[in-house]
Amino acid sequence: MRTLYIITLSFILSLALIGQAHGQRYLPGQKGIQFTGGAVDGFQFKKTDGQAFFGGVALSTYTKNGNRWTFGAEYLQKSYEYKDILIPLSQMTIEGGHYLKFLSDPSKTVFFSVGISAMAGYETINWGKELLFDGATITSEDNFLYGGAVNFEIETYLTDRVVLLLNARERVLGGSTVNKFHTQIGLGVKIIIN
Repeated sequence: MRTLYIITLSFILSLALIGQAHGQRYLPGQKGIQFTGGAVDGFQFKKTDGQAFFGGVALSTYTKNGNRWTFGAEYLQKSYEYKDILIPLSQMTIEGGHYLKFLSDPSKTVFFSVGISAMAGYETINWGKELLFDGATITSEDNFLYGGAVNFEIETYLTDRVVLLLNARERVLGGSTVNKFHTQIGLGVKIIIN
């Protein structure tokens, strides 16, 4: 009888304490690896001018007050229509940035952050092939890129170690001969590793 009483009391206490262990989020020194991808300057599924996408990987390190440093790499491709083919513009960049948490819910499940990043990288048009199938020549050259991005991100904790990301950013990169501004909307997942 006494054993049944202890088991019942333990079960009731465990139910009462469910959801109370959200304090292990956004701790100083905590790190996460994130994978993101999405659309650039709008996205169309048909073969047309403006088709664009990006993908990236980054490491986030949390600091005091839920802020974080992020360091990563990203690949962006935007295609431009020429006659019946698409000519790819590809940008490979690295970045480092700081995000400031400005809002979260009481249960520490959803966080809103804004950030700024410094970026550098390389841009190539048609992978360096200047001559097209009809004899036309691409006059834009491959270039080194420099600049930054302004970021807005929403993080939703699915578990204490798996986070769903929704982000929007505006990239401003000097050195490009085609377009210095790109708007990105993306989704991602972050895995807390410690």
